[in-house]
Amino acid sequence: MSASRRSGTTDELGPDEPERDGPHSPDGPEESGGSDLLAALLDGMDAALCAFDADGVVTHWNREAERILGWTAAEAVGRPGFAGWAVRSADAEDVQARLMSAMHAPGRQVHEFALVTKDGGRVLVRTQSAAVRGPDGKPAGVYCAFSEVHAQIDLERSIALSEALFEDASWGVVLVDADLRPAVVNAHAARALGIGRTSALGRPLGELLAQGVEELESALTHVLAEGAPPAPAEMWVTVRSAEGEKRRCWRSGFVRLASPLAEEPVPLGVGWLFQDVTEGKQGEQEAALLRFRANQLHRAARAAAECEDPAEAATVHLDFALAGFADHALLDRLAGAARAEGDDAVPVRLVRLAATPAGAPGPSLLTGAAGLPVRYEEGHPALSCVQRAGTVRADAGSVPAERAQEWALARQWPGDTVHALCSVLRSRGRTLGVVTFLRGAARSRFERADAVYAEDVAVRIAAALDLAEAVREKPKPGE
Repeated sequence: MSASRRSGTTDELGPDEPERDGPHSPDGPEESGGSDLLAALLDGMDAALCAFDADGVVTHWNREAERILGWTAAEAVGRPGFAGWAVRSADAEDVQARLMSAMHAPGRQVHEFALVTKDGGRVLVRTQSAAVRGPDGKPAGVYCAFSEVHAQIDLERSIALSEALFEDASWGVVLVDADLRPAVVNAHAARALGIGRTSALGRPLGELLAQGVEELESALTHVLAEGAPPAPAEMWVTVRSAEGEKRRCWRSGFVRLASPLAEEPVPLGVGWLFQDVTEGKQGEQEAALLRFRANQLHRAARAAAECEDPAEAATVHLDFALAGFADHALLDRLAGAARAEGDDAVPVRLVRLAATPAGAPGPSLLTGAAGLPVRYEEGHPALSCVQRAGTVRADAGSVPAERAQEWALARQWPGDTVHALCSVLRSRGRTLGVVTFLRGAARSRFERADAVYAEDVAVRIAAALDLAEAVREKPKPGE
């Protein structure tokens, strides 16, 4: 058998024409090199390939065809069709007719056949057949590429999955290249990022996210180096959009993408899938915060009940409320008699009753023995709180640290104060004073939920102060 036949190809030889072998052939080394190149190309293909001449004789058979069916090129080439070896006898005529029909049909034809392996098994394959034209343009044979149906279906499923993810998925899908720039973005992700699908491509993530980009890039770098993490990660990011910056929580999963064509895995980037869970996460945080604050109120009530002095019980409520809520707290009572609702005839004067230490943390200290009024200027939030008999919030705003310190010191607060919340102390229809909670720059501003909690604390402090006044005014036995 000639060298070309052993490689899966045959040359048309006349009955008396000697075989041309190697570089000593009359046609020279070029023809032999072309035959070797053709054999190498056929054997290197990922798809199984065979070819037939105009009479239906097998002329080509590559290594993938050998892998699928078990028949070697030496056993396949030269056989007249598949009858008796690669196809059952009952199916041979139909299979041969359908394959050879491609020689006279335009384009490619797709069929599915059950072929027989060398060990007697059966394999369902999907074939694509097309005519081979000779130098004169007339059909000279048929080539047939085939693969196992399940492998073809797996490929089609992969393609269909990719198309569905990038068109119809209800979660964000972003393919990030090795330079950490979006390469493909689906419609859901584009909406979440507040930008068009094509506008996001090739841009640094820092241009799309105002906050959280460092954490995201760190995760992508880790996936490129180590592979996918074992579980999804929840990331808080701030998205830049035309409507402004939005704080969102994305539950994200990552997979490393590698080329299937390389001998060693070559990273193509990272597939990033995410879902917006902001509402659910905020609900969980709010529920946890409510449980903690309710527990603090319960513990404060139990501890205050053991205090013999009602004024000390008021500071116990203040200390328990401070945990996780504010950095400092001030307790001011009205100088003189308590004010009834709507009583604006007497100017408001407040006396410092208790305060948390401004330096090292510790319990609140009663400081109202001297009875000297606090030097609050007109319009101070604490004075406004008493006059309105309601809660007042104040903020330094977005100013430099020096200006914020001046703002705080002018209001008789510690210099690191940036946010303040004043809640009125009321009991039995009277205003007894005001409690002020203060936060530094490391904390967020007071929200409506914080005001509600401060009002709950203020009710308990006011009841304790009212009891303290009643105890003081009650005559002792024998007087």
